[in-house]
Amino acid sequence: MLTLYFAPGSSSMAPHIALHEVGAAFEPRPMSFARAEMREPWFLALNPAGKVPVLAIDGRPLSEVAAILYYLARRFPEAGLLPAGDIEAEAKVVSWMSFLASTVHPSRGKGPEAAKAAYALADRRLGAATWAVGRYSIADIHLFRLFWRYSGAAKPARGSFPNLEAHYARMMERPAVIRTCAAEAAVGYELPA
Repeated sequence: MLTLYFAPGSSSMAPHIALHEVGAAFEPRPMSFARAEMREPWFLALNPAGKVPVLAIDGRPLSEVAAILYYLARRFPEAGLLPAGDIEAEAKVVSWMSFLASTVHPSRGKGPEAAKAAYALADRRLGAATWAVGRYSIADIHLFRLFWRYSGAAKPARGSFPNLEAHYARMMERPAVIRTCAAEAAVGYELPA
């Protein structure tokens, strides 16, 4: 049994999309920033860091976006979210995931110019490629979620990040993304600043 603890629009959106991509049965457990649910003792027992996402696997908690995406890609290999059997392609996925977690994600906390520079770097790194590593993978899900949030908050001028914008448009056509966005919008967004 899989249970996803998520807050709509937060980083947990990426595992939420991946669960829909792999077609896994799971119990969605929306959490509220406004009600400080991630600070409640029962949740801190799942994740002492007090943040989402948490994927409970038969009750055992797994946290952090990259770890959850990797777990889902490996547990459901038929979905093709990790280029299995090609060590270089797998390493490229890890490279993208590391770059997103260490450079892109924290850039917003460093101010608008730092965020703009990080997304410009991601735009150059993606280039004209359809997908981050040549075929659709968990790296694309993670990249999409970060750009979704950044573009919604910062509202960069159209054309500022042409490669990321094209990637975003492709992602918004995916049934798993459409389904996740609808499910999360139905719960309601209460994103922190």
